Amino acid sequence: MNKTISTPYSDLNEVLQDLVESTQTTLSANFIGAYLQGSFAVGDFDLDSDVDFIIVTEEEITSDHLEKLQIMHERIYNHSTSWAQHLEGSYFPKEILMDRAHCGKKLWYLDNGTRKLIQSDHCNTVVVRWVVREKGVTLAGPPPKTLIEKIDTETLREDIFKTLNKWGQEIISNPEKYNNHFYQTFIVLSYCRMLHDLKNGTNGSKRSGAEWVKKNLNPAWIGLIDRTWGGRPNPEKSIRQPADPEDFAATLKFVKYIMKESAQYVPTK
Repeated sequence: MNKTISTPYSDLNEVLQDLVESTQTTLSANFIGAYLQGSFAVGDFDLDSDVDFIIVTEEEITSDHLEKLQIMHERIYNHSTSWAQHLEGSYFPKEILMDRAHCGKKLWYLDNGTRKLIQSDHCNTVVVRWVVREKGVTLAGPPPKTLIEKIDTETLREDIFKTLNKWGQEIISNPEKYNNHFYQTFIVLSYCRMLHDLKNGTNGSKRSGAEWVKKNLNPAWIGLIDRTWGGRPNPEKSIRQPADPEDFAATLKFVKYIMKESAQYVPTK
């Protein structure tokens, strides 16, 4: 039985209702549940937040269902409200979601600002499983704790530490890949959040991470963080805009700084 979808935004509620009901109709017996994760699960969402979701299925999506889902996402994208252009999420077969040994396997994924499903491992992480299990918002289906194994704090911290440093090395080694306005802002806020989450052994929001870094670390980064927060809107446009050269250079230094700071929180497991 579906839950009443209730965010503070009535037009978003309509989009989510359409997403859930259309997915249920399309997948039929293969549909298990739909859940919000990300900022709408952990809090601190606002009008510029993307809308992170996962859909849980009994089995892998068939080619027939995939074709119908592509048509469905194209239609939903064309809703009059901008929320429809900011859905982001993956389709998880239940066996893959339950067992985190499957982390990294590519799933059918809808990126923020797009209208077509692609294969990506974007959501197939320990962190996403933890957020869905512990804080996920049920749109339809059983409680998420019945679908995901419990993840202990040290396992979560280990995954955050690994991601923070592995991605950081990639950013530093191949900076031009990220030299646009969208990635520049995304990287700064993501590194604030990851370090804050690593320290606390939990998963929070970009806003809480940014405020923590501003209050507790070198104040020289405050200006960069504030400009970054103000530059979040319109990802589909900002990804086509070059980053401000000074802010991008500062962002690369910030990544190195956060990687160095993370060493004090190396998981002991």
